[in-house]
Amino acid sequence: MKEEDEMSNEIQEVLVTGMTCAHCVASVTEELSELPEVQGVTVDLRVGGESRVSIVTSAPVDDDRIRSAVEEAGYAVAGSTAE
Repeated sequence: MKEEDEMSNEIQEVLVTGMTCAHCVASVTEELSELPEVQGVTVDLRVGGESRVSIVTSAPVDDDRIRSAVEEAGYAVAGSTAE
């Protein structure tokens, strides 16, 4: 049954600027995880650059809502790789 759940999930990716450490990753992960559709968040931290944030969702999440969550954590979305 778990395989069926994973198959219905979608992955959205955004590039986030300004993250430099594990605390930054935790802040962004916490804010994104508060969105009801979000089931998981993975961050590929790139200190001094754009960190790739992969968001596993049960349904598509509007880019504006993702951007707001990232900004609430204190960072900025550089661009979306999911179109």
